[in-house]
Amino acid sequence: MSQPVIRCTIEPAANGDVNPPLIVLGPSLGTTADLWAGVVPALAATHRVLRFNLPGHGFSPRAASSFTIEELADAVVGLVASIGVDRFHYAGISFGGAIGLALAVTHPTRLASLAVFCSGAKIGRADAWTDRAAAVRASGTPSLVAGSAARWFAPDFLGRNPKAGSHALDQLLDIDDESYALACEALAVFDQTDAVAGIRTPVLCVSGEFDTVTPTAQLEELASRIPGARAVQIAGAAHLPSLEQPIEVGALLGEWVAGASAGAASAQAGAAGASAGESSAPRPAEPRAADRTAASAYADGMLVRRAVLGDKHVDAATAAITPETAAFQDFITRYAWGEVWTRPGLDRRTRSFLTIAALVTGGHEGELAMHVRAALTNGLSRAEISEAILHTAIYAGVPAANAAFAVARETFAGLDAAADTPDDTAIRPS
Repeated sequence: MSQPVIRCTIEPAANGDVNPPLIVLGPSLGTTADLWAGVVPALAATHRVLRFNLPGHGFSPRAASSFTIEELADAVVGLVASIGVDRFHYAGISFGGAIGLALAVTHPTRLASLAVFCSGAKIGRADAWTDRAAAVRASGTPSLVAGSAARWFAPDFLGRNPKAGSHALDQLLDIDDESYALACEALAVFDQTDAVAGIRTPVLCVSGEFDTVTPTAQLEELASRIPGARAVQIAGAAHLPSLEQPIEVGALLGEWVAGASAGAASAQAGAAGASAGESSAPRPAEPRAADRTAASAYADGMLVRRAVLGDKHVDAATAAITPETAAFQDFITRYAWGEVWTRPGLDRRTRSFLTIAALVTGGHEGELAMHVRAALTNGLSRAEISEAILHTAIYAGVPAANAAFAVARETFAGLDAAADTPDDTAIRPS
């Protein structure tokens, strides 16, 4: 075996930053760098974006000999080093996601964050991959088109976007047969099941709602094996989310990378403070309100929003974003959560008390249920929440407090019921 040769395309950051952070995007088997084309504009606003092709795919040369996925990870590191970059963010789909996991295992110091789409520490059965390799050697990649169309796309995608689907399938016809077969054989022996428990890079595991190749349960199981990893699902997508839902994937990746960068900066600041003689006792990494840009306010706001409302709620709200509501979601994330909730003058318990009082006064029962749950997250007891509503009754009126108690009672009952129902879906996007 020898390290395979891969080629890439690089998009500069649109903001003019001369030294922007780098995001590397890895494709799925049988696709090219075009798989990520719809996502690049969102990421390239503030980052340099590198997309590469697998051996024998697109403009990468044919594979000269067999290779492993770990050797492809080495090739990615070499490609990044060739442009003078040390640490980078990485996102990959299916085969590209497997490369990402190999990077996290074998090159942990090089990764700032990792997003694994529709992939796994082991994908499928070894005999299925060797059978496919044999079939491609016998009949070529055109024999894969019908099966790929069924596996790759959500049920309505080809009717909804025939141009994008046809383009991806047409590119499959041009992929080198032997290189494709060698990639299948690399997947047959790929297994990082035990190794992923040692990953310390921030990891996001993303599934497609209709993916039958690597279903949501598989990505959730992968996330459970990696310390601190998070699992999310892209609605309306199957095995190629970046092609099927590029706006949603771009927003998700932008948020993920910004959050990972903010978390790393907070960790570095904490380490610097400890080395300067500050107390080394653990404390929450709280974003700073000073010297904040719009981008960092959004990143900080998303961190706090997730911490207070929970990943499930925020994921549902993000999935429900439409072109008409996108600006409002950006507004509340940056200003409510990024500018106000991050200010050091009040702790989160106090902010929850104030928020409940304000919502009771304004009669905003729909928002109140969400913030009753948030108050519990922020350390308030049920008795303290009830006391806050009682206190508000004196100044905002008994009818408002009566309605608020009804909301709180229903919320508490729902939480009690959810304790016996792990797949509770009571949280609504807001």
